[in-house]
Formats: sequence, C-alpha cells, structure tokens
Amino acid sequence: MTSELVYGRRPVREALRGPREVVELLATERALKAEPWLSDGGPRVRVRLERELTAEAGSQDHQGVVARVEPYRYADAHELAAGAAPLLAVLDSVTDPRNLGAVIRSVEGVGADGVVLPAHNSARITPAVARASAGAIEHVRVAVVKNLARYLGEIKGAHLWIWAATGEAEQSMWNVDLSGGAVFVLGAEGKGLRPLVRRTCDDAVAIPLFGGVPSLNVSVAAALLLYEARRQRGG
Repeated sequence: MTSELVYGRRPVREALRGPREVVELLATERALKAEPWLSDGGPRVRVRLERELTAEAGSQDHQGVVARVEPYRYADAHELAAGAAPLLAVLDSVTDPRNLGAVIRSVEGVGADGVVLPAHNSARITPAVARASAGAIEHVRVAVVKNLARYLGEIKGAHLWIWAATGEAEQSMWNVDLSGGAVFVLGAEGKGLRPLVRRTCDDAVAIPLFGGVPSLNVSVAAALLLYEARRQRGG
C-alpha cells in the first residue's frame, strides 16, 4: 500500500483521529511514556531510537513520533464552493509549507469549508505542512486546480463573492459585508496576486495596519479575514 509520512505528536495524534488509515506507528520509549494515546487503539507502536526516527522523517522535528498513513485525498474544488454560503481560502503561488500549514490550521479553527491551491508553483500537502498545521490537515478539505483564474470565474456569483486580499484595497475588512459566501484570495509575500487572478476577483479587501510594517504574513492575513467573516455570520 502506498503511504505518506506524518511526524510530530500533534500531527500523528490527529492522523489517528482523522479519516486516513494509519498503517505504521513508530515512537521512542520516552514519547510512548509521555503520550498514553499512542497505545489507545490504532496499530501497535514500534519502538525506535531517536536517531532512527530522525532518519525516517528526514527531520529532527518529529518529537519522537512518526507514522505512515494512507495518501492524503484532495477534495473537489467545485464541491467546496457548492454550499449555500461557502467560506474558502484560496492561495495563489504560496510556496512555503509552513505558511500553507498555518493557513490550514486557521481554516480548521474557524470551521471554513476548505483551501484551494493552484497546481503549479504552490506548496502541496507534505509532512512539513502536516507538522505546521498541527495535524489540522486531517480535518480540512484541500483542493488543487489547474487554472486558478478560470476556477474563480466559474464559481463566483450572487451567492459567492471573490475577495482579493491586498494592502492597496480601499475597503477595510471591517467595512465590507462578509456575511454571505466569501472566498479570500491571498498571494505570496512580496509578490501578491498574479494579475489575471486579481482581475478575476469581484473586489478587493484590506486588513487595517497601524504600525510601520506594510504587510502581514499570508497565514496571519488569512486567519484575520476568515475570523472576521465568521464574526459577521454571528460566530
């Protein structure tokens, strides 16, 4: 069976709670003593030395726990946008796995419908993304589309407004109506949105900044916009 690696205590714990099958579970003696949940169901834990897990994970960031799970199943992007009032985060050319993982964690926390990524020049679901998301990838639907601008043009309509997140926008997130279906399109730091993707959006929205730094990290921006939309929907 084809499998993928997940490492770190929170990511592995969420993998055990999520829909994917965990086919192998490895842990150090210390982690096994510190984390009783490792022995609560699931596959039998195979005890390994710290250095063995480092070699297995290709990282020292495993916290003494590594699992092999069935491959991540990407969602259908159009299904994510098909609800009555969807709430989505769309990332344009965001290549840093830590940023993608942090966005996914915020999407899960706010109870949004999912994340959409372009097929090219974008981070995908990897062990590093799972680690950065603290395991939230196990509970969030992520979709990949070949042409991001075309996808946005296909899904937008009266029930679903496409917002370009940009610091140059005249409208603040506090002054626009985000209570209906909303898609927030965010670009990579320093690059922003590609021109065609930006033109496909219905409108633009900015996050008010009061300091001297001109922009926020993309994952922080996504979290603020998603939670403002959730607040306007009544929590």
